[in-house]
Amino acid sequence: MSQTDALFRKYGPIYRAYATATVMIATVSVVLSTTIVNVAIPDVMGAFGISAVQAQWLSTGFLAAMTATMLLGDWADRAFGLRLSLNVALAVFILGSVLGGIAPNESVLTLARVVQGAAAGVVQPLSMILLFRVFPPEKRGAAMGIFGIGVVLAPALGPWIGGLLIDAFDWRWVFYLGLPPGIAAIVLANLFVPGRDATGPRPGFDWTGLGLLVIFLASLLNALTNAQRLGWSSDPILLQFAIAAAAATGFVMWELRTSKPMLDLRLFRNVPFASAAVVSFIMGAGLFGSTYLVPLFVQTIQGFTPTQAGLLLMPSGFVLVLVFPLAGRLSDKLPAALLIGGGMALFAWSSWLSAAVEINTGFWTLAWWTILSRVGLGFVFPAISAGPLKTLPRDLIGQGSGAINFIRQLGGAFGVNLLSVFMERRTMLHADALAATQTSDNPATMTFLREVGSLLHGTGLPDSQVAAAAAQFLGRTVVIQANTAAFRDGFLVVTLIFLIALIPTAIMHYASVRTPSPAAVPPLAGSGAGDPARSRTLTPQHN
Repeated sequence: MSQTDALFRKYGPIYRAYATATVMIATVSVVLSTTIVNVAIPDVMGAFGISAVQAQWLSTGFLAAMTATMLLGDWADRAFGLRLSLNVALAVFILGSVLGGIAPNESVLTLARVVQGAAAGVVQPLSMILLFRVFPPEKRGAAMGIFGIGVVLAPALGPWIGGLLIDAFDWRWVFYLGLPPGIAAIVLANLFVPGRDATGPRPGFDWTGLGLLVIFLASLLNALTNAQRLGWSSDPILLQFAIAAAAATGFVMWELRTSKPMLDLRLFRNVPFASAAVVSFIMGAGLFGSTYLVPLFVQTIQGFTPTQAGLLLMPSGFVLVLVFPLAGRLSDKLPAALLIGGGMALFAWSSWLSAAVEINTGFWTLAWWTILSRVGLGFVFPAISAGPLKTLPRDLIGQGSGAINFIRQLGGAFGVNLLSVFMERRTMLHADALAATQTSDNPATMTFLREVGSLLHGTGLPDSQVAAAAAQFLGRTVVIQANTAAFRDGFLVVTLIFLIALIPTAIMHYASVRTPSPAAVPPLAGSGAGDPARSRTLTPQHN
C-alpha cells in the first residue's frame, strides 16, 4: 500500500480537501513574495541609494532562481518523496525571508531574493504533483481551479498587505509576511503529504543540466538588465549574450543525451503539450509584465502610496475567488483551448483599455481594467495547468507539471526584463521628442510658462526666480508626460503579447482534435532502448 493510499484510508474522501489546503497554504507563502516586493522597490532604492536597474534584480533574481528550480520537483519527489521535499523547500524559503528582513545592503537583499526564488520554484510543481496524485483525471480541472485561488489571490493581496506594512513600519516587514503561512504549511505537510514510497536507490541528479540552466538564466537576465545602461553592442553585454546562447544550446544537447534529464524533451513531441507550453511562456510574459506595470505607474505617475497601490489589486483578487472554481469545473467539461483563448482575449482587451491611462485616470477605472484582466486569467490558469497534463501518462506528470511552471516563469522573467528595458527606451524617446518642441516658437509652451509664472508670482516668489522656477516646472511636466506615454506603449505591447498567444492556442485545439491519442515516442539517444523507464509513451491516462 502506498503512503497516499494509507492517508486516504486514515482520513477518508475528505483527505483531498486536506491535501488541497496544505499545498494552497504552501504555495501562498511563496507566491506572496513574487509581487509584494514591487510596492517596496521605491523604498529599497531610497534606503540603499541604488538605481532602478539595480532594484530590478530584486524581482529578476527571484524569478530567475524560481525558474531554474522549477524542474527539480519531479526529481525531488522521486528521490526524497513529496513530504521531505516540501519541508526542505519551505524551510529554505523561510531562511531567505529572514535574511531579506535583516539585509544590511542591496547585495545581501538580492541574495535573499534568490534564495526565496529557488525555494519557491520547487514548491509549486510539488503542489501540482500532489493534486494530480490525489484527484482523478475528471476532477483535476476543478482541483486546479480551487488551488488557483491561492495562487492568484496571494499576489493580489500581497501588495496591499505589503503597502500597509511599509506605511506602518518599513519595507523590511514585507519579507516577514510569508513566514506564518510557511511555518503552517510545514506543520500541515507532516500531517497530510505522503512520503517516499520507493525503497530502492535514489535517482541520480542532473547536475550538468542544472549548471547549464543557471548559467543561461543568469547570463541572459543580467545582459537584459544592464544592456540599456552599458549599451546593447558593448563587449560585456555581447559576451553575456554569447554565454547565454552557448549555455542554452549545451542544455538542450545535454538533456537529449542524458539518461536522467531535468527536462525530458520528449514532452514537446506531444503537439498539444508543446502548444500549451508556448501559451504558458506568452502568458507568463504578459502576466508578470502587466503586474509590474500597474503598481509602478500609480506610484511613480499618480503619486499613490504603497497601500493605495496594493488596494488597487484587491478587487481583482476577490473576483478571482468567484471565477476560479467556475473555470476549474468548466475546464473538466470544455476544451482547454476554448477557455484559454477566451481568457487571453479578455486579458488583451484589458491591456488595450489600459493603454489609455493618464495621470488623472480614476482609481476605480484602473481597478476595473485590472479586474477584467484577472477574470481572463481565471479562465486560463486551470485550463493551462490541467489541460496539457491530461495528455501525459502518469509517470510523466511530474516532468510535465515542472515543465509548464518552468516555461511560464521563464516567460515572466523575460517579460519583466524586456518590458523594463522597453519602458526605459520609450521614456527617453518621448522625453527627447517633447523637449524638442518646448521652444520660444511654440505658443503652447510660452502660454504654459506665463500661466505658471503668474501662479508662482502670486505665491510671493521673487521676480528674479519666477522664470527659472517656471522652466523647472515645465521640465518636470515633460518628464511626467514622457513616462505616461511610455506606460501606454507598454500596455500596448502587453496587448500584442496576449493576442499572439491565440495562435498557439488554436494550434493546441487543432492538434487535440486531430490527434486525441498521441503515438508512442521512441526513446532518446543515449538513454538505452531497452530501458522501460525511458520507453514511455505519451498516451492519455485513464486511471
